[in-house]
Amino acid sequence: MSENTNPKEDLTNDPFDSVLEQMEASDQSGDESPEQLVDMLEQQVADLRDRELKAQAELENFRKRLLRDTEQQLRYASSNLVRDMLDVVDNLNRATESAQKAGESGNLVEGVKLVLHQLTGVLEKHHCKPIPGLGKPFDPNIHQAIAQQPSNEYAAGVVMMETSVGYTLHDRVIRPSMVIVSTGSGS
Repeated sequence: MSENTNPKEDLTNDPFDSVLEQMEASDQSGDESPEQLVDMLEQQVADLRDRELKAQAELENFRKRLLRDTEQQLRYASSNLVRDMLDVVDNLNRATESAQKAGESGNLVEGVKLVLHQLTGVLEKHHCKPIPGLGKPFDPNIHQAIAQQPSNEYAAGVVMMETSVGYTLHDRVIRPSMVIVSTGSGS
């Protein structure tokens, strides 16, 4: 009797058919005793229980994997929209910085600042947060170095300037910070 332990096999075949055939054959030939047939049946039952447990475990693993994948898809479904909104945040930041450098003030500048504050608040509410960079050790997982410069103020390997702020969505980096990294003292 061949033993098949593949849990993915077609379970529609009745595994007792082979045992019944063997019992009929042994009745005709008289080769096997009833104890041997009982042992054979017990082995068959044990094999079937094992196959059932494996199939249940495989089904449970599949269910958990599907649930985890669905949660991940839902959690990061907005990443493309958020990434596009970050360009708007950058432009509003540039507008307010430019207005401050030009010495402008007034209702328009204050209005742009309020819109920027509201937009960043909405992004944070949906778990999109800026990555702190300035003065932090360079981390290639969250920073993208665009240059290295000597600095007396910052130690080697520390971010000395951010040219573009990076952001995370939940725990995933959706845009790395563009940074300039210090090489240490210039002397």
